[in-house]
Amino acid sequence: MDRTELAELIQNGENSGVEFKRDDVRPDSLAKEVAALLNLEGGTILLGVEDDGTPSGLIRNRKEAEEWVRNVARGHVQPPVIPVWQTVALEEAKTIGVIRLPADSPDKPYKAKRGTAWVTFVRAGSTSREATREEESRLYQASHLMRYDIKPVLGTSLRSLDMDRIENYYHDILGREVPSPEDAEGWRRLLLNTDILCEAAGKIVATLAGLLLFGEKPNRRLPQAGITATAYAGEEKDNDTEDEELIRGPLVSTISRRGRIGDRGVIERAMDFVARNVGGTAWLEGGRRIRKKALPLEAVREAIVNAVAHRDYTISGTDIEVSLYKDRLEVISPGRLPNGVTVEKMKEGCRAARNELLKEILRDYGYVEHRGMGVRIRIIQSMKTHNGTEPDLIEEESRFIVRLWKERKGG
Repeated sequence: MDRTELAELIQNGENSGVEFKRDDVRPDSLAKEVAALLNLEGGTILLGVEDDGTPSGLIRNRKEAEEWVRNVARGHVQPPVIPVWQTVALEEAKTIGVIRLPADSPDKPYKAKRGTAWVTFVRAGSTSREATREEESRLYQASHLMRYDIKPVLGTSLRSLDMDRIENYYHDILGREVPSPEDAEGWRRLLLNTDILCEAAGKIVATLAGLLLFGEKPNRRLPQAGITATAYAGEEKDNDTEDEELIRGPLVSTISRRGRIGDRGVIERAMDFVARNVGGTAWLEGGRRIRKKALPLEAVREAIVNAVAHRDYTISGTDIEVSLYKDRLEVISPGRLPNGVTVEKMKEGCRAARNELLKEILRDYGYVEHRGMGVRIRIIQSMKTHNGTEPDLIEEESRFIVRLWKERKGG
């Protein structure tokens, strides 16, 4: 970083990736900012800059300042880190210490020492604060230290699951022998061994994935399970709606060995909603009436499946949204992209998943593309073939949006 880049960084002020600190800050205070930035997407701490952006400069000499920063990063941050350190001289003989923290830190959550305790901090805008339990769970999940989809759902049991749907999965989808309906112990053993059930507090309960996929009424214990589907008359989200549905229940349908769908799950019901509301065009061709949907249902299905497979289920009380407008479809999934995935990586077929068990079982049903090329082939390529449009894939702070356009923008 040179003097011009530093001056521009200071001028732009503090934000989610930039923090100003005086050089006489306490070790715990610096450690808090280091941990919070590492738990987000890395960033830069400017040591020797006041909160209002006024450069005050380093009090220590450069060597002492570097050693102090490294001691804080080793002794007051857990796990210890080695930040990149640089000094840049500004006008008036003032030197600023630049602490740079990497974006893809693998050992989340990072904790900072506060007194005798170790606390997880997160970045919220230009400030750092203590993480909530849900935020800390997401950080463990991001570092693969915890698989949230096999977390126990307390208050459930084998009776919370739709056994007809489960038998259909093992017998008809997987083609394997299953226990008899009367063999409760055999079913418990099978479902424990395949992570549909787990043991918690001395009881056998459903896992989150088990309840989402096969639960009788998942929303009783998981208010974030399901899809809110809305068809709007115009191009904005308002009260002028043409159709609305709160889609609740297990994710998967019962499917015969011949591929016939019986009792429809959340995914198929969401597809039904889109199919009846998406609209389209029709024309005569050689005496035949040809109809074309406004959007390719293959792309819609992929967007919906990705949302239910990869959404962040630690964010409670928030549905996946499927919204149809006059000019587009939006599928909004709660949570950021998982485990270092970026939009560009998705386009190239990156296969990292947040919910491994959900993804694997949805793959058994044929919903998930086994090569990881679903976004590239089923969404991007499908939309280009259908109407020549490029879908919008947008990551925001707490959600991911797939936007499919019914026609070329401005045309």
